[in-house]
Amino acid sequence: MILKSIHSKIIKDSRGVDTIAISVNNCAWASSPNGKSVGDFETASYYKSLRFCVNFLNKFSEKIKVSNFSDLAHVERAICKKLKLKNARMFGANALYAFESAILKALAHEKGKELFEIVNSKSKKLKMPLPVGNVIGGGVHSSSVKKHPDFQEFLVIPRSKKFSDNLKAMNYMHNYLMEKFGVSKVNDEGGLLATVDDSIVFDVLNKCRIDSGKKFKFSIGIGIDAASSSFFKRGLYNYSSEKINSLSQLSLIKDIIINNSISYMEDPFHQRDFDGFAKLLKKVGKKCLIVGDDLTATEYDRVVSAIKNKSINALIIKPNQNGSLLELKKIFGLCKKKRIKTVLSHRSGETMDDALADYAVGFGADYIKCGVVTKWREVKLNRLAEIERLLWNI
Repeated sequence: MILKSIHSKIIKDSRGVDTIAISVNNCAWASSPNGKSVGDFETASYYKSLRFCVNFLNKFSEKIKVSNFSDLAHVERAICKKLKLKNARMFGANALYAFESAILKALAHEKGKELFEIVNSKSKKLKMPLPVGNVIGGGVHSSSVKKHPDFQEFLVIPRSKKFSDNLKAMNYMHNYLMEKFGVSKVNDEGGLLATVDDSIVFDVLNKCRIDSGKKFKFSIGIGIDAASSSFFKRGLYNYSSEKINSLSQLSLIKDIIINNSISYMEDPFHQRDFDGFAKLLKKVGKKCLIVGDDLTATEYDRVVSAIKNKSINALIIKPNQNGSLLELKKIFGLCKKKRIKTVLSHRSGETMDDALADYAVGFGADYIKCGVVTKWREVKLNRLAEIERLLWNI
């Protein structure tokens, strides 16, 4: 396939914020989400500005041949040469991700294949990721209500071998919790806006986990995205009821994991605290995933540091934190080699692009975190259900 025509434009994400959408060779549009809880180590979204990247791509006239996933390297080199950049990520994570995704969609169209087949053309042992669903929201994503939990997300993780069964379980649990808390409004990521303390959420969520497990006849885990960097200020973790130091944070998080049967804990410490992560992993890592997000920011060198320091046993991977799908593949490969579980993740400001589902299957992600409800999340979950049918006729 030769890159013949590129069309780029500005669209709105689910929060009404501007983002980029790109079509290559008049094929399906690809777009990038936006993050609201943005870490210090994320790649900048755009080189100079969103408008600059849109105009640059609309004038991009390099006739590059792309025959497979690896040929994205030719595209990255062309961008670097044209803009005199040291690496393609400097073009901006949102712009580069959307452009490379649009190229792969066009290649899939030309070859008559699915997008996940372009991403992974060699492995015959493709697997479905387990969904990580945000059912109760808190933190910065729930700032529209005065009282809300301190932790950013309360998550459910159904573990059936069939993705379609997991999807049913997540929807059931969302409705269960909606009834229990008497709320129907959701936050930026589709988590219910429950105006209660974290401790109450733990109690109800655990009962929901047990009841749902009995109903569906498979195990269901629960998790937390603490997003600790969002309330870490001047050396203290600022909870609504108290301020505590790092040592007390370690004790608090450890007790929460043990007392509430938590099997997934994301960002329990602030984004520079490799040591805090490591201490927690040593204490509870055999029974709980200790997941890096702001700590690692989908940046290869920080992932290497987190693994070297034994800070994590699981990793959030967000395509638009990095931009380069080639580098994403490198990160997935490293995690597989080092036995680190991978969680491919959406952002708070999402689009109707469902490619995240194909990347989860193509890259072999262990989990996918893309919410439960709202059309921007459901389109990705429905695509995963479609992929399951394509692969196993379920």
